[in-house]
Amino acid sequence: MIQALAFYMFAFVAVASAVMVISAKNPVHSVLFLILAFFNSAALFVLMGAEFLAMILVVVYVGAVAVLFMFVVMMLDINFVELRQGFLQYLPLGGMIGLVLLAELLVVIGGWALTPQAGKPGGAPIPAPATVTNTHALGELFYTHYIYLFQAAGMVLLVAMIGAIVLTHRRRAGVRRQRIADQIARSAKESVEVRNVPTGKGI
Repeated sequence: MIQALAFYMFAFVAVASAVMVISAKNPVHSVLFLILAFFNSAALFVLMGAEFLAMILVVVYVGAVAVLFMFVVMMLDINFVELRQGFLQYLPLGGMIGLVLLAELLVVIGGWALTPQAGKPGGAPIPAPATVTNTHALGELFYTHYIYLFQAAGMVLLVAMIGAIVLTHRRRAGVRRQRIADQIARSAKESVEVRNVPTGKGI
């Protein structure tokens, strides 16, 4: 009974926080609600017995990603009122994409309801919880049964990181670039100018 009440409490707070993330007018409040949703999701993982996933969710997403979002939102001077003015312009396209995603979800859920045995051959066997730990079971699945998918996900992240670096460091007219080799090759005579200023003749 206590576990059921805890599940409904954490689930309700997580869903409410997710709604507030997209409905809050202040972007800082949205990031704070996102952190709250992460914490409640971690609590749901703990209730499921996946304590490793809960720890990773808190350490990675709350400790790094959400804090990074907070710093970016607080440092950038963005006019959110101007951004919201084009909401109605993209509403038909967004609604169409939402309907496509809803149709895909209905097809997946309907397929599971009609043929429950369809997804069983693709899943890896789950070891007994008493024989291995949660971390050991996840590591065995990732690095044995799903090693190629795991490496493919790493390659996708690598390509995204390289793309972000290329877009950031592209050459633009009127923007001075830092050249490390030229800075190291400079001598003291080229960098420092020593002047003998007489007493009382300074600026």
